[in-house]
Amino acid sequence: MWRALVFLPLLCVAQDLTKYTIETIAASHKFVEGPVWSAREGHLLFSDVPVNQVFRIDGKGKTVFRENTGGVSGGAYDDKGRLYLCEARTRRVVRLPKGGGAPEVLADAYEGKKLNGPNDIVVTRNQHVYFTDPVFGDAVDSQELPFYGVFHISPKGIATAALKWKTRPNGLALSFDGKVLYVTNSDERNVRAYDVGKDGTLENERVVIEKTDGVPGGIEVDAQGNLFVAAKGVQIFSPAGKMVTNIELAEKPSNLVFGDDSLQTLYVTARTTVYRILLETKGVSIY
Repeated sequence: MWRALVFLPLLCVAQDLTKYTIETIAASHKFVEGPVWSAREGHLLFSDVPVNQVFRIDGKGKTVFRENTGGVSGGAYDDKGRLYLCEARTRRVVRLPKGGGAPEVLADAYEGKKLNGPNDIVVTRNQHVYFTDPVFGDAVDSQELPFYGVFHISPKGIATAALKWKTRPNGLALSFDGKVLYVTNSDERNVRAYDVGKDGTLENERVVIEKTDGVPGGIEVDAQGNLFVAAKGVQIFSPAGKMVTNIELAEKPSNLVFGDDSLQTLYVTARTTVYRILLETKGVSIY
Protein backbone atom coordinates (compact mmCIF):
# COMPACT_ATOMS: atom_id res chain seq x y z
CA MET A 1 0.00 0.00 0.00
CA TRP A 2 1.40 3.58 -0.81
CA ARG A 3 1.52 6.19 1.84
CA ALA A 4 3.74 8.81 3.44
CA LEU A 5 3.55 10.91 6.58
CA VAL A 6 2.99 14.59 7.21
CA PHE A 7 2.27 16.04 10.64
CA LEU A 8 -0.81 18.24 10.97
CA PRO A 9 -2.39 19.91 14.01
CA LEU A 10 -4.27 17.28 16.02
CA LEU A 11 -8.01 17.83 16.02
CA CYS A 12 -9.70 17.85 19.42
CA VAL A 13 -13.27 17.84 18.14
CA ALA A 14 -14.91 14.41 18.25
CA GLN A 15 -15.71 12.97 14.85
CA ASP A 16 -18.60 10.68 13.93
CA LEU A 17 -16.98 7.63 12.33
CA THR A 18 -20.34 6.11 11.42
CA LYS A 19 -21.26 8.81 8.87
CA TYR A 20 -19.89 8.40 5.37
CA THR A 21 -20.71 8.51 1.65
CA ILE A 22 -19.36 5.93 -0.84
CA GLU A 23 -18.58 6.74 -4.49
CA THR A 24 -17.02 4.65 -7.30
CA ILE A 25 -14.21 6.41 -9.19
CA ALA A 26 -12.70 3.52 -11.21
CA ALA A 27 -14.06 0.10 -12.19
CA SER A 28 -13.60 -2.94 -14.46
CA HIS A 29 -9.97 -3.59 -13.48
CA LYS A 30 -8.37 -6.99 -12.82
CA PHE A 31 -7.08 -6.58 -9.26
CA VAL A 32 -6.34 -3.14 -7.81
CA GLU A 33 -3.91 -2.37 -5.01
CA GLY A 34 -1.77 0.29 -3.38
CA PRO A 35 -3.58 3.66 -3.50
CA VAL A 36 -1.44 6.74 -2.79
CA TRP A 37 -2.48 10.38 -2.73
CA SER A 38 -0.10 13.10 -3.95
CA ALA A 39 -0.77 16.33 -2.08
CA ARG A 40 1.92 18.05 -4.17
CA GLU A 41 0.09 17.43 -7.46
CA GLY A 42 -3.45 16.58 -6.31
CA HIS A 43 -3.78 13.13 -7.82
CA LEU A 44 -4.33 9.51 -6.80
CA LEU A 45 -2.15 6.61 -7.93
CA PHE A 46 -3.18 2.96 -7.78
CA SER A 47 -1.88 -0.29 -9.24
CA ASP A 48 -3.64 -2.95 -11.30
CA VAL A 49 -1.34 -5.83 -10.42
CA PRO A 50 -2.19 -8.46 -13.10
CA VAL A 51 -1.93 -5.99 -15.99
CA ASN A 52 1.35 -4.58 -14.62
CA GLN A 53 0.25 -0.93 -14.71
CA VAL A 54 -0.02 1.99 -12.32
CA PHE A 55 -2.85 4.44 -13.00
CA ARG A 56 -3.30 8.09 -12.12
CA ILE A 57 -6.62 9.82 -11.40
CA ASP A 58 -6.85 13.61 -11.33
CA GLY A 59 -9.19 16.34 -12.48
CA LYS A 60 -8.68 15.28 -16.11
CA GLY A 61 -9.67 11.65 -15.52
CA LYS A 62 -7.76 8.34 -15.44
CA THR A 63 -4.47 7.79 -17.29
CA VAL A 64 -1.64 5.25 -17.23
CA PHE A 65 1.11 6.54 -14.96
CA ARG A 66 3.63 3.68 -15.31
CA GLU A 67 3.97 0.52 -17.43
CA ASN A 68 5.84 -2.76 -16.71
CA THR A 69 5.74 -2.19 -12.99
CA GLY A 70 7.08 -5.54 -11.78
CA GLY A 71 3.83 -6.31 -9.99
CA VAL A 72 3.69 -3.20 -7.81
CA SER A 73 1.57 -3.78 -4.72
CA GLY A 74 2.46 -0.72 -2.67
CA GLY A 75 4.60 2.36 -2.37
CA ALA A 76 5.22 5.63 -0.57
CA TYR A 77 6.47 9.16 -1.13
CA ASP A 78 9.21 10.77 0.95
CA ASP A 79 9.40 14.47 1.78
CA LYS A 80 11.58 15.09 -1.28
CA GLY A 81 8.81 13.87 -3.61
CA ARG A 82 10.56 10.60 -4.49
CA LEU A 83 8.36 7.55 -4.99
CA TYR A 84 9.23 4.21 -3.38
CA LEU A 85 7.67 1.09 -4.93
CA CYS A 86 7.30 -2.50 -3.72
CA GLU A 87 7.61 -4.74 -6.78
CA ALA A 88 6.21 -8.07 -5.59
CA ARG A 89 6.80 -9.93 -8.87
CA THR A 90 10.43 -8.84 -9.33
CA ARG A 91 10.93 -9.13 -5.54
CA ARG A 92 12.56 -5.78 -4.96
CA VAL A 93 12.05 -2.27 -3.57
CA VAL A 94 12.92 0.64 -5.86
CA ARG A 95 12.90 4.41 -5.64
CA LEU A 96 11.99 6.74 -8.50
CA PRO A 97 13.61 10.19 -8.56
CA LYS A 98 11.34 13.21 -8.44
CA GLY A 99 10.22 14.04 -11.97
CA GLY A 100 10.78 10.48 -13.24
CA GLY A 101 13.80 8.57 -14.42
CA ALA A 102 15.35 5.14 -13.99
CA PRO A 103 14.50 3.37 -10.72
CA GLU A 104 17.15 2.92 -8.06
CA VAL A 105 17.09 -0.54 -6.46
CA LEU A 106 17.11 -0.17 -2.66
CA ALA A 107 16.65 -3.82 -1.70
CA ASP A 108 16.26 -7.11 -3.57
CA ALA A 109 18.00 -9.62 -1.30
CA TYR A 110 18.95 -10.29 2.30
CA GLU A 111 22.02 -12.26 3.35
CA GLY A 112 22.41 -13.59 -0.19
CA LYS A 113 18.78 -14.73 -0.56
CA LYS A 114 16.12 -13.05 -2.69
CA LEU A 115 13.31 -11.20 -0.95
CA ASN A 116 9.94 -12.98 -0.79
CA GLY A 117 7.75 -10.31 -2.41
CA PRO A 118 7.75 -6.76 -0.95
CA ASN A 119 4.18 -5.69 -0.28
CA ASP A 120 3.71 -2.45 1.68
CA ILE A 121 5.99 0.44 2.61
CA VAL A 122 6.21 3.63 4.70
CA VAL A 123 8.83 6.38 4.91
CA THR A 124 9.38 8.43 8.07
CA ARG A 125 10.20 12.13 8.27
CA ASN A 126 13.87 11.35 8.91
CA GLN A 127 14.16 9.00 5.90
CA HIS A 128 13.83 5.63 7.64
CA VAL A 129 12.05 3.14 5.36
CA TYR A 130 10.04 0.07 6.42
CA PHE A 131 8.52 -2.54 4.14
CA THR A 132 6.74 -5.86 4.63
CA ASP A 133 7.96 -8.97 2.81
CA PRO A 134 5.37 -11.77 2.90
CA VAL A 135 4.74 -14.29 0.13
CA PHE A 136 1.37 -15.11 -1.41
CA GLY A 137 0.08 -17.55 -4.04
CA ASP A 138 2.45 -19.38 -6.38
CA ALA A 139 5.43 -17.30 -5.24
CA VAL A 140 5.78 -19.61 -2.22
CA ASP A 141 7.37 -22.19 -4.55
CA SER A 142 10.38 -19.94 -5.12
CA GLN A 143 10.76 -18.61 -1.58
CA GLU A 144 14.39 -18.42 -0.42
CA LEU A 145 14.22 -16.66 2.95
CA PRO A 146 13.30 -18.86 5.93
CA PHE A 147 11.02 -16.17 7.43
CA TYR A 148 8.54 -13.42 6.57
CA GLY A 149 9.99 -10.04 7.38
CA VAL A 150 9.43 -6.41 8.14
CA PHE A 151 12.58 -4.79 6.80
CA HIS A 152 14.19 -1.48 7.72
CA ILE A 153 16.30 0.61 5.34
CA SER A 154 18.37 3.23 7.14
CA PRO A 155 18.92 6.76 5.76
CA LYS A 156 22.35 5.48 4.63
CA GLY A 157 20.69 2.72 2.58
CA ILE A 158 21.51 -0.24 4.82
CA ALA A 159 18.74 -2.89 4.84
CA THR A 160 18.16 -5.07 7.90
CA ALA A 161 15.42 -7.44 9.04
CA ALA A 162 13.69 -5.46 11.78
CA LEU A 163 11.21 -8.30 12.42
CA LYS A 164 11.30 -11.98 11.50
CA TRP A 165 7.88 -13.66 11.59
CA LYS A 166 6.60 -17.16 10.98
CA THR A 167 3.32 -15.57 9.90
CA ARG A 168 2.81 -13.08 7.08
CA PRO A 169 2.95 -9.32 7.67
CA ASN A 170 0.95 -7.23 5.22
CA GLY A 171 0.01 -3.56 5.72
CA LEU A 172 1.96 -0.80 7.47
CA ALA A 173 1.02 2.54 9.01
CA LEU A 174 2.71 5.11 11.24
CA SER A 175 1.08 6.85 14.19
CA PHE A 176 0.41 10.60 14.16
CA ASP A 177 3.71 11.38 15.89
CA GLY A 178 5.71 8.77 13.96
CA LYS A 179 6.67 6.94 17.13
CA VAL A 180 4.56 3.79 16.58
CA LEU A 181 4.53 1.44 13.59
CA TYR A 182 1.39 -0.67 13.02
CA VAL A 183 1.62 -3.98 11.12
CA THR A 184 -1.31 -6.14 9.98
CA ASN A 185 -0.88 -9.91 10.29
CA SER A 186 -2.64 -11.76 7.48
CA ASP A 187 -2.40 -15.22 9.06
CA GLU A 188 -3.35 -14.39 12.65
CA ARG A 189 -5.85 -11.74 11.50
CA ASN A 190 -4.67 -9.17 14.00
CA VAL A 191 -2.73 -5.89 14.17
CA ARG A 192 0.51 -5.46 16.11
CA ALA A 193 2.24 -2.24 17.16
CA TYR A 194 5.90 -1.42 17.78
CA ASP A 195 7.70 1.56 19.24
CA VAL A 196 10.04 3.13 16.68
CA GLY A 197 13.53 3.85 18.04
CA LYS A 198 15.64 6.81 16.94
CA ASP A 199 17.94 4.38 15.13
CA GLY A 200 14.98 2.74 13.37
CA THR A 201 14.74 -0.35 15.57
CA LEU A 202 11.29 -1.72 16.46
CA GLU A 203 10.61 -2.54 20.11
CA ASN A 204 7.85 -3.35 22.61
CA GLU A 205 5.66 -5.58 20.45
CA ARG A 206 1.98 -5.72 21.41
CA VAL A 207 -1.28 -6.75 19.78
CA VAL A 208 -3.56 -3.70 19.48
CA ILE A 209 -6.37 -5.33 17.49
CA GLU A 210 -7.00 -8.90 18.63
CA LYS A 211 -9.03 -10.07 15.63
CA THR A 212 -10.30 -8.66 12.36
CA ASP A 213 -13.27 -9.97 10.41
CA GLY A 214 -11.50 -11.28 7.33
CA VAL A 215 -7.84 -11.13 6.32
CA PRO A 216 -6.37 -7.68 7.10
CA GLY A 217 -4.45 -5.91 4.34
CA GLY A 218 -3.80 -2.18 4.23
CA ILE A 219 -4.08 0.01 7.31
CA GLU A 220 -4.39 3.77 7.91
CA VAL A 221 -4.48 6.06 10.96
CA ASP A 222 -6.58 9.21 11.33
CA ALA A 223 -5.79 12.36 13.31
CA GLN A 224 -7.56 10.94 16.38
CA GLY A 225 -5.51 7.73 16.36
CA ASN A 226 -8.35 5.57 15.05
CA LEU A 227 -7.22 2.62 12.91
CA PHE A 228 -8.79 1.90 9.50
CA VAL A 229 -8.16 -1.67 8.31
CA ALA A 230 -8.96 -3.17 4.90
CA ALA A 231 -10.36 -6.61 5.73
CA LYS A 232 -13.84 -8.02 5.06
CA GLY A 233 -14.88 -4.38 4.82
CA VAL A 234 -13.22 -1.16 5.92
CA GLN A 235 -13.13 -1.85 9.65
CA ILE A 236 -12.60 1.12 11.97
CA PHE A 237 -11.12 0.64 15.43
CA SER A 238 -10.57 3.09 18.28
CA PRO A 239 -6.98 3.79 19.42
CA ALA A 240 -7.59 1.16 22.13
CA GLY A 241 -8.42 -1.46 19.49
CA LYS A 242 -12.19 -1.52 20.01
CA MET A 243 -14.34 -1.98 16.89
CA VAL A 244 -16.28 1.22 16.11
CA THR A 245 -17.93 0.38 12.79
CA ASN A 246 -17.50 -1.53 9.53
CA ILE A 247 -17.99 0.11 6.12
CA GLU A 248 -19.33 -2.58 3.81
CA LEU A 249 -18.37 -2.51 0.15
CA ALA A 250 -19.53 -4.58 -2.83
CA GLU A 251 -16.02 -6.08 -3.13
CA LYS A 252 -13.39 -7.00 -0.55
CA PRO A 253 -10.94 -4.12 0.00
CA SER A 254 -7.19 -4.63 -0.27
CA ASN A 255 -5.80 -1.20 0.60
CA LEU A 256 -6.69 2.36 1.53
CA VAL A 257 -5.26 5.85 1.93
CA PHE A 258 -6.48 9.28 3.06
CA GLY A 259 -6.44 12.02 0.44
CA ASP A 260 -7.84 15.24 -1.02
CA ASP A 261 -7.12 18.71 0.36
CA SER A 262 -9.45 18.19 3.31
CA LEU A 263 -7.95 14.81 4.26
CA GLN A 264 -11.52 13.69 4.87
CA THR A 265 -11.57 11.30 1.91
CA LEU A 266 -10.56 7.66 2.13
CA TYR A 267 -9.58 6.04 -1.16
CA VAL A 268 -10.04 2.27 -1.15
CA THR A 269 -8.90 -0.36 -3.66
CA ALA A 270 -11.22 -3.38 -3.74
CA ARG A 271 -10.73 -6.18 -6.29
CA THR A 272 -11.84 -4.56 -9.58
CA THR A 273 -12.94 -1.19 -8.19
CA VAL A 274 -11.55 1.95 -6.59
CA TYR A 275 -13.89 3.66 -4.12
CA ARG A 276 -13.90 7.13 -2.60
CA ILE A 277 -15.41 7.32 0.88
CA LEU A 278 -16.22 10.77 2.27
CA LEU A 279 -15.81 10.91 6.05
CA GLU A 280 -16.11 13.33 8.92
CA THR A 281 -12.73 12.37 10.38
CA LYS A 282 -9.39 13.62 9.03
CA GLY A 283 -6.40 11.54 8.03
CA VAL A 284 -2.74 12.41 8.56
CA SER A 285 -0.86 10.31 6.03
CA ILE A 286 -0.05 12.26 2.87
CA TYR A 287 2.67 14.48 1.45
